[in-house]
Amino acid sequence: MKRVRGMVLWVATFLLMVVMCVPGLWVILSAFRPNREILAKPPVWVPETLTLDNFGKIFGWGAEQIAIPVGSYFLNSMVIALTSTVIALGIGMAGGYAFARFRFRGKNSVFLGLMLLRTVPGIALSLPVFMLWSRLGIIDTKLGLIIVYVSLNVPFTIWLIDGFFRQIPLSLSEAAQVDGCTRWQAFWKIEFPLAKSGIASAGVFAFLTSWNEFALASQLTRSTDSKTLPVGLLDFTAQFTIDWAGMCAMAVIIIVPALILTFLVQKHLIAGLTFGGVKG
Repeated sequence: MKRVRGMVLWVATFLLMVVMCVPGLWVILSAFRPNREILAKPPVWVPETLTLDNFGKIFGWGAEQIAIPVGSYFLNSMVIALTSTVIALGIGMAGGYAFARFRFRGKNSVFLGLMLLRTVPGIALSLPVFMLWSRLGIIDTKLGLIIVYVSLNVPFTIWLIDGFFRQIPLSLSEAAQVDGCTRWQAFWKIEFPLAKSGIASAGVFAFLTSWNEFALASQLTRSTDSKTLPVGLLDFTAQFTIDWAGMCAMAVIIIVPALILTFLVQKHLIAGLTFGGVKG
């Protein structure tokens, strides 16, 4: 009976993974196919021809070009995502350490308030943020998006990093201070290395949130100077047609940096997600 149950669970998991992966695989394949093959009826499931022309067109290579500044969008996304992630991690480390190690008045209330802020969907903030940003004159700027993404990521990074610092015995830091370390040295030499997996996990999630976010970016950006890649996908739509091949090629460009980052930190990411899950 247990073996049958295990087989059923395996088959169900396999089918679920197929359902989750097929749309992504279809986008990747469509990025290397001509538009006529994507629009063919009945659908062409197995590609007849694979080409790099779609990438050449969006980057302005070759005879056929598309007047979409993909390079500028990519640079904007990278600057905004990296800057907001670094700032959110810095604040998250300071806040997470403070909540894990110190006692102060209103600690639980402040922590609960941060978590409640995280429950508010970003799209619900689009109108008030737009009105406020317009008064401050930072609509259609990288700075405006960076501030928004830092605000969105800080509660999550504080919550996640706080949990990891709580798992580290305070006695380790105290022993280091007894041996002559300052509190700052004890943090960097003892506690930070032990919590780096959790910090890496928080960084990956913060980066992906900023890199993939569309709703707020579409409201707060207008020009090439600040548009990100997800917003730039709308440039492939016209009144009566959609360039599916170009859109899929740009979607692959969005996917690749996220995959590379996840691959580079996968060791820390897996350790971070499982840290504290098994008790000795």
